[in-house]
Amino acid sequence: MTFFDKKMDYRVTFDLDENIFIVYSTDTKHQGSGITIEQAIDDLKKSA
Repeated sequence: MTFFDKKMDYRVTFDLDENIFIVYSTDTKHQGSGITIEQAIDDLKKSA
């Protein structure tokens, strides 16, 4: 799925092996991960 934040576009996937959400920025190709989608988005924002 692709979601649109006011500041960035990102895609969300779920890693079944690790049981974590992974969020990819569609603009910068950075990624973040977390147990919840919100944590993954926060991690992505830190790396961007």
